[in-house]
Amino acid sequence: MSDLFSVTSAPHVRDKMDTQHIMLLVIVSLLPASIFGICNFGIRALFVILVTIVSCVLSEYIYEKIVHKKSTIRDLSAVVTGLLLGLNLTHTIPLWMAALGGVFAIVVVKMLFGGLGQNFMNPALGARCFLVISFTAQMTSFTYDGVTGATLLTKLKAGESVNIMRMLIGNEGGTIGETSVIALLLGAIILILFGIIDLRIPGTYILTFAIFVLLFGGHGLDISYLVAQICGGGLIIGAFFMATDYVTSPITPAGKIVFGICLGLLTGIFRIFGASAEGVSYAIIISNLLVPLIERVTIPRAFGIKREKEEKA
Repeated sequence: MSDLFSVTSAPHVRDKMDTQHIMLLVIVSLLPASIFGICNFGIRALFVILVTIVSCVLSEYIYEKIVHKKSTIRDLSAVVTGLLLGLNLTHTIPLWMAALGGVFAIVVVKMLFGGLGQNFMNPALGARCFLVISFTAQMTSFTYDGVTGATLLTKLKAGESVNIMRMLIGNEGGTIGETSVIALLLGAIILILFGIIDLRIPGTYILTFAIFVLLFGGHGLDISYLVAQICGGGLIIGAFFMATDYVTSPITPAGKIVFGICLGLLTGIFRIFGASAEGVSYAIIISNLLVPLIERVTIPRAFGIKREKEEKA
């Protein structure tokens, strides 16, 4: 056969943008939230982010050396995982815990399942949930301006009022990257303009969650309460930057919509009826586990192929 031809199995997708370029754009899109987080929480936030990035990159490099696999750290996926993990941690977390989270994300969630493209859940969120379960006190203690207090969602759950404008800007306590809705939306716009993500998953996610809150939140058509629920916690960063992960989200158009509905329903259940005021991380991970089933149900039928039930009928 001629060397001019490359024979591969379907599907055949051609695009000039490789994994490294995609990851680089994700990093750029996260810079507004990262810079704001560092300015908001101080130099300690920068240390946490750097530790998670370095621990992720080193973990991937060392693991691949041990198992004699080709190094993949140049695709920048480990950097993205470390950056997302750092943005999902508090600036007061001990640095060794941040490093442990990076190792868990890469070695346990990603590499043990075959590396990039084989992991069944988002590595950064898997590591965050691991740290929350293992070190609950350190992961749920939020300090802002030297004062340790409850998160905005906790205040909402307790019936207290919150400042919507401060939530939009981000001058509140929380994890490093979740506080500024404006900075996160700027990053999301970059991803959308470059075609890295579309609005099916985040749009369906936020819309479903909003409807759930209006129906079951106990505040009726209170728009202020609804906006606070959407802007508070990790909903925005989760919807645009983690739920849209190529590996752990459906590829079919209908599947993305079903996936977003599952995310919105689970987040609403965890927030409104659960003991915790947050629920984005667990909603995304549980939905990640449902992706194979969602894709099986929503995969388009090939032209001329009948389903087994139709043939029997």
